[in-house]
Amino acid sequence: MPNPRIKNEEQYEALRDKGYSKQKAARIANTPDAGKKGGKAKPYEEWTKAELYEQAKHVGIEGRSKMKKKELIHALRNN
Repeated sequence: MPNPRIKNEEQYEALRDKGYSKQKAARIANTPDAGKKGGKAKPYEEWTKAELYEQAKHVGIEGRSKMKKKELIHALRNN
């Protein structure tokens, strides 16, 4: 029986099959643009080091102040 609190039941089930927790799968499936292609952000290689640093700060990457640009890109992609 479908859960009325899940907006995109098909996506929710696919995420659960991939091993996502119930909470995370529900959070993703309930986003307004769930399942749609991502934004128009430029690749990290085109960002300045300051922009990468601010993004790393926003995401909560530790040790970012000592990282070089390539290290920041790697940390952001693998966080």
